[in-house]
Amino acid sequence: MQGLRDKVVIVTGGAGGIGGAVCQRFAAEGARVAVYDLKGEAADALAGRLNAAGGRAAGYAVDIADAAAVEAAVVRTEAELGPIDVLVNNAGWDVGAPFLDLDPALWQRIIAVNLVGPLNMHRAVLKRMSARGSGRVVNIASDAGRVGSSGEAVYSACKGGVIAFSKTLAREMARKRININVVCPGPTDTNLFREFAGDSEAGVKLVAALTKAIPFGRVGQPDDVVGAICFLASDDAAFITGQVLSVSGGLTMAG
Repeated sequence: MQGLRDKVVIVTGGAGGIGGAVCQRFAAEGARVAVYDLKGEAADALAGRLNAAGGRAAGYAVDIADAAAVEAAVVRTEAELGPIDVLVNNAGWDVGAPFLDLDPALWQRIIAVNLVGPLNMHRAVLKRMSARGSGRVVNIASDAGRVGSSGEAVYSACKGGVIAFSKTLAREMARKRININVVCPGPTDTNLFREFAGDSEAGVKLVAALTKAIPFGRVGQPDDVVGAICFLASDDAAFITGQVLSVSGGLTMAG
């Protein structure tokens, strides 16, 4: 894809399933990758593998729900890798349960990771992109934020919020030539998905039902998502902003 070589890219949740695949793809495209993850050792380990393969990467232990920690990490990233060109807000977390069974304290953690965290990242990164008059943001939401998902009420609310927030910021940032778009994965084979489904009989039935419902006949893999993300971060998408793209094997066909 055009225009990714030597670009500085932050990927939150970068040591996870989709995040790790995204980091590997950006590194293969010649970008300089900042791997942000709550698990600092995992972030460092992935960065080490990317560097050993000929890329350029650095790992950062960051709790994105902590605004001060985010600001410090962004300052360090720009000092070590250079001005940030691309932000991929990928970090996410959830606990599957009916809404009435959730404790309000758990709501707060889900909201902190999935909504407040991206807000913190936008604030820290966009003020720098805005000053330079360029940049790309790709927010990873979820089809749960477009059509809902049983057992994921608060998570769905957060992802719907990310979609609306992205569209608003895309309007506000357009004159600064900052593109902000959203990718919504459908069910994807990650640790978060496995934890949500579980290994009980009910979990096995859930995975089977989802697989049957997806027109392509399978659950997504992390590598299925990375092409859309890298495209929206590239110069090939220079005139695209405020858009939402589902990557779901046809499960969700929203306009």
